[in-house]
Amino acid sequence: MMARNLTLCLACFHGAFAIVGATFGFVSSASAQSIQLGMPIACELGRTCYIQNYVDADPSPSAKDYKCGTLTYDAHNGTDFRVPSLQAQQAGVEVLAAANGRVLRTRDGAPDGLFRKSAREAVRDVECGNGVVVEHAEHWETQYCHMASGSLQVKSGDVVKVGQPLGRVGLSGLTEYPHLHFTVRHGNVVVDPFAYGAAPGSCGGGELLWDPSLRAQLAYQERTILNAGFTSRPVTMDLIEDGKADKELLSADAPAIVAFVRAIGLKAGDVQWLSVRDPAGHVIAENRAAPLERDKAQTMLFAGRKRPASGWEKGNYKATYSVERDGQVVLKRDLETTL
Repeated sequence: MMARNLTLCLACFHGAFAIVGATFGFVSSASAQSIQLGMPIACELGRTCYIQNYVDADPSPSAKDYKCGTLTYDAHNGTDFRVPSLQAQQAGVEVLAAANGRVLRTRDGAPDGLFRKSAREAVRDVECGNGVVVEHAEHWETQYCHMASGSLQVKSGDVVKVGQPLGRVGLSGLTEYPHLHFTVRHGNVVVDPFAYGAAPGSCGGGELLWDPSLRAQLAYQERTILNAGFTSRPVTMDLIEDGKADKELLSADAPAIVAFVRAIGLKAGDVQWLSVRDPAGHVIAENRAAPLERDKAQTMLFAGRKRPASGWEKGNYKATYSVERDGQVVLKRDLETTL
């Protein structure tokens, strides 16, 4: 099992094309008319994209999301919509205007992947990467970060409609995985579109700013499976991120059969288990990990077996992944491949 902490968008807002200085805080819903937001990214939540992080609702050096959960980090000021792999990002995922408005500022031309290849200094003052700021009625603004180099389709002064493409998800600025960092501000103050006007310290309070048609798919998910599949090769986080592992078709002469899962949002104390069964239902590989010592932004688990001397039996190979907490299964996925 391998795991990495992802505190990757800490300065997405600071230094973002001449808008330094906006205040992070909480706004009472009684102070202004609310905005109604559409999806800022063209994807299906839970299938082709996932929420990795929410706005940090804790003003102290600790961090908690709007449900008092762990899907955030200190001073994170937006919602991170993550696509599952670099392959998915390279296929093209559009960033969309979340509401009608006018483009206030843009940046394009920042290289993709610079932060992954070098140090934080390489993206100092351009942490947002390529992005767009759109102003809306009643002093609202939305900001879109980490877009692909050369992908912007709008310029300052353009009038945009909700759902209009602004560009594509990329890997520019301070990030090492492809995602859209989406920030909402009112009166130059960051607000959480999942908990607008929530009282400090509350869990699940406030007003949702999303269009009612989106609220079911935007429902809070504590833990999520990002990638899962079978491969014949040693499993690494880079192999999964490349998007090649879960697309592999195994053959009868495969050197190994390895099932893998990458999950996000697991908590301290969670226990992961993964087993692989042959066509007769016999367990041929199993990995039961020790309880997690701390919360994990993402973690990977795999279990597999090398090809026996007699070769693989043809048929369906199945795997089961589960996460248990206090004796209860809180996340589960069944996988299958055919030789």
